[in-house]
Amino acid sequence: MTHEFKRIIETAHHYYLNKINCVLASVVALDGSSYRKPGVRMLIAEDGTMTGAVSGGCVEKEVIFQAASVFKTQQSKMMTYDGRYRLGCEGILYISLEPLTITTDLHNTIQQQFKARSPLYIKSYYRKTIEEAPLGLQTYISLDKKNWLSLSSSSANHNNPKELAEFEQTLAPLFQVFIFGAEHDSVQLCLLCSFMGWEVIVNAPPNDPRELKDFPGASQLLHLNPEEIKPLKIDANAAVILMNHNYAKDFNFLIHLMDHAPCYIGILGSRKRRIKLLNELIEIKPEVSYEWVDRIHGPAGLDIAAITPQEIANAIISEILVVTRKHKKAAQSLSLI
Repeated sequence: MTHEFKRIIETAHHYYLNKINCVLASVVALDGSSYRKPGVRMLIAEDGTMTGAVSGGCVEKEVIFQAASVFKTQQSKMMTYDGRYRLGCEGILYISLEPLTITTDLHNTIQQQFKARSPLYIKSYYRKTIEEAPLGLQTYISLDKKNWLSLSSSSANHNNPKELAEFEQTLAPLFQVFIFGAEHDSVQLCLLCSFMGWEVIVNAPPNDPRELKDFPGASQLLHLNPEEIKPLKIDANAAVILMNHNYAKDFNFLIHLMDHAPCYIGILGSRKRRIKLLNELIEIKPEVSYEWVDRIHGPAGLDIAAITPQEIANAIISEILVVTRKHKKAAQSLSLI
């Protein structure tokens, strides 16, 4: 959800610069089941333009209708949406609506936190009743869990209204995908990963003439040799896919990736190729830990009978999700679970 929140902050700052009022809708509690869970948010501009979503599309019209009074009074309020009678979700959503002001100072502070790949802490005060809301019905952010800033004003104090419930959320650094390789299948994987809201960094050969614009969805295009990747910050919120279509290149990058700790390393090619890679890796680097080796997946991707580059990209993304969500069950049709 980090990428969704980042987009909301960027859009709200754009509205601030253009003197456009906006309202933040946050799902802060849920009774029963729902398509999306507490912690999802959407932004509504005065003209009804939405950024983000709090459901699959069925709740948004009601949110816009309820937000009209917030635009008029500039006072926060609660709303509920009972899906038991209108949806198949069988749950009640509790949604806070509050005027949002993202000043330039606050925007820059949040962006610096994203750039530093540090977590962002969010706290929303709410109550499940929908009568006139008391003071303090607001959302705050913190960079360190000590100093809290209101999303309505960067200088607001952090109060703790005793009569209100509290919803807390930690947003991890934006998930990154490092693609080592620049062939046609890399372009397709780059595009689909960007649709996931992931930050994509592509590494092409140093002599590759292509530019960033040739990799739709990528945020960076690097031209590094294996021995030059050590300064990269590849942390536990990152996945690496080796797809150079060259055994020696993939192996060389794998050796130099030992200085990093991605949660997932995917390698294209057959199982036989993976075994060969691992055997040579252990022979050259006997100190490599079992934990690090366990992060290597090859052939990369879940078995979904993928054939085309787009399908293979889909399979790789699915496997990354299984790994990052620590989903231990074998992938199968939801209708069979």
